[in-house]
Amino acid sequence: MIWSLIVGAIIGAVAGAITNRGESMGWISNILAGLIGSAIGQAVLGHWGPTLAGMAIIPSIIGAVVLVLVVSAVLGIRARN
Repeated sequence: MIWSLIVGAIIGAVAGAITNRGESMGWISNILAGLIGSAIGQAVLGHWGPTLAGMAIIPSIIGAVVLVLVVSAVLGIRARN
């Protein structure tokens, strides 16, 4: 359980860094984005690539990136340039 939260936080942080929205996300948002993005990514793309804590890393990161982009577009959050 704790391991999944840690891996979810890392996946969420990577997704935030890729989308340049990481500074506006807190650690709870990173965990949620990582866990929900992982579920979405694995449901759509399948379970391939390296796994950690039961999560396929590459589909999880892709799912989290898509989730962060969609949520930020819906909420109207702009990246600081």
